[in-house]
Amino acid sequence: MKNQNRNHKSKGRKISRRDFIGSAVTTAAAFTIVPRHVLGGPGHTPPSEKLNIAGIGVGGQGKSDLENLRSENIVALCDVDQEYAAKTFKAFPQAKVYNDFRIMLEEQKDIDAVVVATPDHTHAVIAMAAMKMGKHVYCQKPLTHKISEARALTEAARKYQVVTQMGIHIHATASLRLAVEMLKTGAIGKVREVHLWCNRGWGLGNISRPQETPPVPDTLDWDLWLGPAPARPYHPVYLPVDWRCWRDFGTASLGDMGCHIFDVAAWALDLGPPSSVYARSAPFSEESYQVATTVHYEFPAQGDRPALKLTWYDGGMKPPRPKELEDDRYLPANGGLYIGEEGALISTHFGPAPQLLPLSRMQEYKKPEPFLGRIKSHYDEWVQGCKGGPKPSTNFDYSGPLTETVLLGNVAVATGKKLYWDGKKITNEPEANQYLEYEYRPGWIL
Repeated sequence: MKNQNRNHKSKGRKISRRDFIGSAVTTAAAFTIVPRHVLGGPGHTPPSEKLNIAGIGVGGQGKSDLENLRSENIVALCDVDQEYAAKTFKAFPQAKVYNDFRIMLEEQKDIDAVVVATPDHTHAVIAMAAMKMGKHVYCQKPLTHKISEARALTEAARKYQVVTQMGIHIHATASLRLAVEMLKTGAIGKVREVHLWCNRGWGLGNISRPQETPPVPDTLDWDLWLGPAPARPYHPVYLPVDWRCWRDFGTASLGDMGCHIFDVAAWALDLGPPSSVYARSAPFSEESYQVATTVHYEFPAQGDRPALKLTWYDGGMKPPRPKELEDDRYLPANGGLYIGEEGALISTHFGPAPQLLPLSRMQEYKKPEPFLGRIKSHYDEWVQGCKGGPKPSTNFDYSGPLTETVLLGNVAVATGKKLYWDGKKITNEPEANQYLEYEYRPGWIL
């Protein structure tokens, strides 16, 4: 990405910088590690060396991400809010500090990989800039703010041959993988109906943006925080987390939690793109999202899987209580209910192992032998991929299409109509395709 805003200066602690030296080769027969300084070439780090990682957006989730990557070299930290990120700066005193990711990527040549944990509306421009420079990318969910951006990042990851991972860490857990294995091996027969839900309500309803224009804190670069979003005055209502409620910045509860909770269904049932989507929601405005939503997806048959209906609920709503659920049991706060021809299964997410319904079925059920593999962590999987190991399991080839499916629900909410989808565009309401795009303000490109 071209640096379109050169007046922003890096607020860096200047330390000496290593020469940028890139790749290494592992000899297949002897597993000989050739030192990096011998080989050169960007984008490949030998398994015997540590990755040089830069964090972008490090005040909230980004701090947690970097803590999980402490085994590597955290060499740079970038955040537009110096106060919010101060604890992270202190936790990694060896890292150079920046407030503009574009300057960081241009100036600091020793970076191998980046972790993107900024608000949703800036994911795409940052991840794309890094990939164009040959950097591996770990990007928090949802991958992007708009569907067209998700597709662009998916294609770019292939083009630039970098290692990618979207941050849905429960994908690596044994309980989620067991749920996928149970569904794939026919524990409840062929699945025709899925219900997914979360208890969050990232929306403010039918309200307008604030009219007050308080001064911007000295520690915040508001223009950089806005990034590609349309210009608007600063207000503390947006920061540090409630940006999720605002249409220009967040993706509502569906975007925040959907990539987590759709994951079992997408993986186990090979969902592919839906054929249609329709939504009902609480009131909302042009500025803010609704506080509760129900979204109905239809997926065509895929291989030996029949066509199925999937319903999403958020804001505290849940599906009807399944008849197989015992009277003393309740649906979890976040989860999935899978209804098959031979029974039902609850995947709890963020909690215990999956359960067949009624619970008595679990006493006689023999769990399948693990065939998806069990890994150290979602983060370690990405690190090992960057060092020449297997491709991470939520790489952009997987998480890009998953993000598209999730975000299509927000398009249905915005239109209030049933939309027919051919995998690339809306076919029955052409004007609705405007919601697939994000018009960047001048000075920002993808």
